[in-house]
Amino acid sequence: MIAVRSLTKTFGDLRAVSSLDFDVRRGEIFGIVGPDGAGKSTILRMLSTILVPEEGNIVIDGMDIFRNQNTVKEIIAYMPQRFGLYEDLTVEENIFFFGRLFGLKKKQIRERLPVLYGFSSLGPFSDRLAGKLSGGMKQKLGLACCLVHRPRLILLDEPTNGVDPVSRREFWKILYELLSDGVTIVVSTAYLDEAERCSRVALMYQGKFIRIGEPREVRTMIGESLLEILCDRPREAEEVLRAVSEYRKVIRSGESLRIFVGDARRHKKAIESLLKAKGITVREMRTIAPSLEDTFVEVIVREESLS
Repeated sequence: MIAVRSLTKTFGDLRAVSSLDFDVRRGEIFGIVGPDGAGKSTILRMLSTILVPEEGNIVIDGMDIFRNQNTVKEIIAYMPQRFGLYEDLTVEENIFFFGRLFGLKKKQIRERLPVLYGFSSLGPFSDRLAGKLSGGMKQKLGLACCLVHRPRLILLDEPTNGVDPVSRREFWKILYELLSDGVTIVVSTAYLDEAERCSRVALMYQGKFIRIGEPREVRTMIGESLLEILCDRPREAEEVLRAVSEYRKVIRSGESLRIFVGDARRHKKAIESLLKAKGITVREMRTIAPSLEDTFVEVIVREESLS
């Protein structure tokens, strides 16, 4: 559905996106994950034709987007972080407004309303002013406005940022339902648990994709074992381990410590001896499956050590 080659965008001295190559398959949810300033929003703005890159090209559904801008706009929907709902219009008036912007006739929009209200559960609130909706319902209304013209590609920029957990879950349920209709979705997010729900995910840092693949594949790309250490004084244990260059990348997670190591058996013995010498009792040390968050943090630490 999307083919991106050598994509580059700069703002003054800042290289927001750097020589990026990637593809998005038709009918998948492609997630872009990264910290603030990584370049996620810049990519989506270029995919939506709002920004023009300095270098590279983007092909959507077989069309070069800058040579076929008007045609491409008919098949995509872009929902930025702050979607421009009109708060002094009702739910239904907003949907009609955006439908008319896409060139739909009022009859066509009325025919779409049952579907839009069906997935969003906004039907009972059709006469409520958008400004009176909760954060989660505003996001659903924004998505409904984006979908009124039946796009084949949806671009979502951190759509659940600041939304409560229940509304986040409901929003993702809607996205999965859209997949069954053959829609392709590209979503940026700072939530690692949301990234786990994507078909494929790209970990982004300083304008580049540093890992890309299915979530389960990305979790194993480190090529090392993840040790979890449970001990009686985790804060002190962290300081002790960080004083050793080999264990400088240890991370405290709640009451446990986590660290990626090459040879788990050898490092278990070494760590236990090191902590025991400082009077710290290790209650349990085990190899666990890394989460996407564990992997992302480790990858960022490695990238920063190289820069």
